[in-house]
Amino acid sequence: MPEFVVLGLPVHISNNYLKCVQEQLRKREGAHVVTINSEMAMQAQSNSELASVIRKAELVIPDGSGVVLFLRSQGIQINRCPGIELSEAVVKFASEQKLPVFLIGGAAEVAKTVVYNWEQKFPDLAIAGIWDGYFSTEQEADLCEQLQASQPRIILVGLGVPRQEFWIRDHRYLCPNAVWIGVGGSFDIWSGRKIRAPQWLRDHHLEWLYRLYKEPWRARRMLALPHFVLAVTSQVIKQAISKLLGRSNAKNPV
Repeated sequence: MPEFVVLGLPVHISNNYLKCVQEQLRKREGAHVVTINSEMAMQAQSNSELASVIRKAELVIPDGSGVVLFLRSQGIQINRCPGIELSEAVVKFASEQKLPVFLIGGAAEVAKTVVYNWEQKFPDLAIAGIWDGYFSTEQEADLCEQLQASQPRIILVGLGVPRQEFWIRDHRYLCPNAVWIGVGGSFDIWSGRKIRAPQWLRDHHLEWLYRLYKEPWRARRMLALPHFVLAVTSQVIKQAISKLLGRSNAKNPV
């Protein structure tokens, strides 16, 4: 699949990411799906371990508006693919195909509420297991045992960035044929504890503004967006200068 490098990180280019995941499931090929936004990209600049995980993921989708707008500025016509929407579409597909799903993350009872809500929408959904994100070391051993025994085809991990990415990397061997997706705080939305921004804000790349309004404590984290803009602008300028120098050297060989 074609990809474009953003701040040293790959972003896979597709007009149908759901189809990409479905293909991995049909072929029974394991995959780690990363939903990248400006905040994650900036974290990866100072966290080489996170950057390595992202580079090794089978599918990196443009979740954040900053990433999408940058790609468009580079001539790549691509739409934002919110991870929460992709994941729910994958769950719908799992219900249709009778593929077992495993949920890890969220506060106590949240994941159970998610499953209840989904079972109303997708009556044929098969749930292989549910674990909240506050497990102890001893409980983690039980979780790993259940994963290995049940071999779910789809595993949604909502432990926050970068914890969920590291957890997926360290435990993929338990279910090598599964599709693992880091879903961040999506369980809170699916459970009804939190509400997403209105559609018109999402359509105009302003979902981040709504989240800031609802959760002002996120202001410091939101600084990742202007930092991302500065970083990618610097990347473009450096690339332009490099090209100019390359042309100049070609015209004036030593």
